[in-house]
Amino acid sequence: MTPPPLRRVSLFALILVSVSLRAEAQTDEQPKRIHVIVALCDNATQGIQPVGKRIGDGDKPDDNLYWGCSDGLREWFKKSANWTLEKTERADLAKDPDAKILRILTFKHRSGAAILIAEAWRGRNIREATLSYFDKLIDSSDTAPDFVAYIGHNGLMDFSLPSDLSTATEKPKDTAVLCCRSRPFFDESLVARQASPMLMTEQLMYPGSFLLEAALEGWMKGETTEQLRDRAARAYQKNQKISFRAARGIFSDL
Repeated sequence: MTPPPLRRVSLFALILVSVSLRAEAQTDEQPKRIHVIVALCDNATQGIQPVGKRIGDGDKPDDNLYWGCSDGLREWFKKSANWTLEKTERADLAKDPDAKILRILTFKHRSGAAILIAEAWRGRNIREATLSYFDKLIDSSDTAPDFVAYIGHNGLMDFSLPSDLSTATEKPKDTAVLCCRSRPFFDESLVARQASPMLMTEQLMYPGSFLLEAALEGWMKGETTEQLRDRAARAYQKNQKISFRAARGIFSDL
C-alpha cells in the first residue's frame, strides 16, 4: 500500500539528516600534519662524499640534491599525483643574509587526509636542523605534527647532541629518518622522546624524497612498519635499479 504523503516526507527528512551528519563527521576530521626537515647537501661543511658543485651547494636550495633536483623534496612532491603545492615561503636574504631556513613549502594531499610542511635548512646549519628535528618530536602545541621526518646527511656521524636536550613530550610522534645508517645513530634519542620510528636505515644510502612519499602513502593507510619497509624498498629498487632484496636490506627491521 502506498504510504500517505506525510510519511514519505518524514522518511525523506530522516535520510537528509543522516547524510548531513555523515558529512559533518567527515568535515570535522582534521588532516594529519607532517613536518619534514631537509638539511641541504653541502660539500663545504658536511662530512660527505663530495657531489657535483652545483647540487652540493648548501646555500642554494633550488639546485640542491635534496631539494631542487628531480628526487629532491620540492621537485618530487611538486610532480607527484598525490600532493599539491599550497604555499611557498622564501627567506629574505636582503634582511637576513644568514637565515638558516631558506625555503618552507606547504603541500596538501589530494585526498585531504594530510598537510605536509617542508623546511630547507642551509647546509652549514645541519646541526641546528638536526636539533630542530628533535624539537619537533616533542612539540605538544595545537599545531604539533603527527609525523616528523628528517632528510639529508647523518650529522650525528660528525657531532653529538647536547646532554641537556629536552625529552619531555605529551604527544608521541611517528617518524622517519632518511640518511645513512640512521637507526644506529638516532635510535637511542628517539626512544628517549617516545617517538615511533616508521622508517629507518641500516646502510649508506641515497635519501631521495621518493622514499618519503612511498612511506607516507602507507602510513596514512595505517600500514605496519614491515609494509612501509617494503614500500620504501620497492621505491629504492626502482630508483637505484638494484634487486628488491638488496634494496630491502637498506632499511631497518623495526
